[in-house]
Amino acid sequence: MRSQFLKVSALALASALFTPFTLGQEAEAEVEAPPPPTPQEIAAENLDQLLELVERGQARASAENQAREQRFSSDKANQAAALKRAEDERLREERRSARLEKKFEENELLIAAKQEQLKERLGTLSELFGHLTAASGDLASNVEVSLVSSEYPGREGFLKGLIAKMSGSDQLPRIDEIEKVWFELLREIREQGEISRYTAKVATPSGELSEREVVRVGAFNIIDTDGNYLSFNVDQLSELPRQPGGGFNGQAQDLASAQSGLSQFGIDPTGPTGGSFLAAIIDSPTISERWHQGGYVGYAITAVGTFAFILAIFRLIVLTSVGGKVSSQLKSTSARADNPLGRVLKVHEDNPNMDPETLELKMAEAVLSETPKLEQGLTLLKIIAAVAPLMGLLGTVTGMIITFQAITIFGAGDPKAMAGGISSALVTTVLGLLVAIPTVLLHTVVNGRSQRIIHVLNEQATGIVAEHSERAHN
Repeated sequence: MRSQFLKVSALALASALFTPFTLGQEAEAEVEAPPPPTPQEIAAENLDQLLELVERGQARASAENQAREQRFSSDKANQAAALKRAEDERLREERRSARLEKKFEENELLIAAKQEQLKERLGTLSELFGHLTAASGDLASNVEVSLVSSEYPGREGFLKGLIAKMSGSDQLPRIDEIEKVWFELLREIREQGEISRYTAKVATPSGELSEREVVRVGAFNIIDTDGNYLSFNVDQLSELPRQPGGGFNGQAQDLASAQSGLSQFGIDPTGPTGGSFLAAIIDSPTISERWHQGGYVGYAITAVGTFAFILAIFRLIVLTSVGGKVSSQLKSTSARADNPLGRVLKVHEDNPNMDPETLELKMAEAVLSETPKLEQGLTLLKIIAAVAPLMGLLGTVTGMIITFQAITIFGAGDPKAMAGGISSALVTTVLGLLVAIPTVLLHTVVNGRSQRIIHVLNEQATGIVAEHSERAHN
């Protein structure tokens, strides 16, 4: 029992001695620890062996502590040396910064002195160069969009380079450069009143380049020999994807083929500033495009209007034919059945001995039977004349709904997003009025023709009844 007790005590004491730095010293975890003693080493048989094990463990721990202290001292010396080097580097950079600041201040004073000296030596030339810079800038902005540059390219590059040179204040323009600005200004003025013919590369609407003979009319318009209007943008002539039409292309073709004399030609007065008037003309929708802007409501109004027009023309032709037969019947002594008046008069011929009251009723019945045939289609024309504006109003409301939906999605900042709805709203209103107004006029004309024939029928019927009644009383 004593031997076992000594072994257990020796094991516990050895464990405590050989692990003296395991708790609370995580900073020294990287130090390699000696291997722990084996159970055979710490299994002491008596107190002497246990004392020997304790002394051996203390010696080992002391050696480890001395090694750690030596490494800590070495690291402290290295850190002190690194700190000294960093402080020395900071002092050197501070001295260098002070030298650079002093040099910068000296350079600023030198630059100010040189600029003042340059200003004194320039004298009135500085004002001249200022005007020259302003004139060159204005001329460059005009030349960049001028049609004259299609014949004389590269002018804006020279002017912009001269402006950059004068703006740098370290170089002065040469005499030939100043004279060239004057020359370009005079050439731009002169070419605005000239008609010039030359060959240039022209881009088709599909993007293909081809050499064409073109005619430039001052700075207003430029055309090719086929009569197509061209546009100029960024040193490139391009055929307009859509021509102005209205006879302008024919005039352009006549001018391109003319060798002398006067030719009628439509020019764009805003050509020197970019040709906005021509662009507005070619962007304006045609009648067919405006009609398509009305959408399905516009198509329905057009169909109704076409039907009303055909019906009115048909009834007008029929009533004109009937009126001619009635006029012929008035000149005839015998009743014919091919016209309303003849059929009314036929009642009297078939009943010559009828009493006046009965004859009057018979004649009134004959006139009433002829009236619906003469007034056929008038009610429908009247309805179409009233419905067409309402259909236009329907298209207007539909277009405004589309407009408000576009505003909801895209906001009010983009007018193109609202253009479709506004166009539909306005076009349908116009179509409704264009259908209603002629329909009302046609209804008036057709109704007048029918009422004239009905009036003749009533007049003749009343006259026959009166004549028959007079004969009966005598």
